[in-house]
Amino acid sequence: MKKLMIPLLALTMATSVASAADRKVVLQVSDGDQAKWNLALNNARNLQSELGSENVDIEIVVYGPGIGMLKADSLVGNRVLDAASAHVKVVACENTMKAQKLGKDDMLSGVTFVPAGVVEIMDRQKQGWSYIRP
Repeated sequence: MKKLMIPLLALTMATSVASAADRKVVLQVSDGDQAKWNLALNNARNLQSELGSENVDIEIVVYGPGIGMLKADSLVGNRVLDAASAHVKVVACENTMKAQKLGKDDMLSGVTFVPAGVVEIMDRQKQGWSYIRP
């Protein structure tokens, strides 16, 4: 019985470590309000602090009125850049950018792009990512 328990315990421990590394969170920011942006960025930072940045993938998907906060002259630009440098993926919706006549050169460095923000969120949820809208 002891010989069976040791491998079972090892497997249980390995599974819990693996599942911690598989945590994935997508945050939606579709609001241009600075307070909402600060909340989303705080959520990302707190997740990394609590779980360890190596144990969680975080993606902030931005569309609609929120896209203005990804512009180079944004009120939260420094915080967005800090998040991106801390391995938080910040994603801008190209549909929204086209509608607002924004180009990639108008955006902060470190921002990545997807054709449609809503579709990106749907795809992430289908892949098992947790969804948060601060």
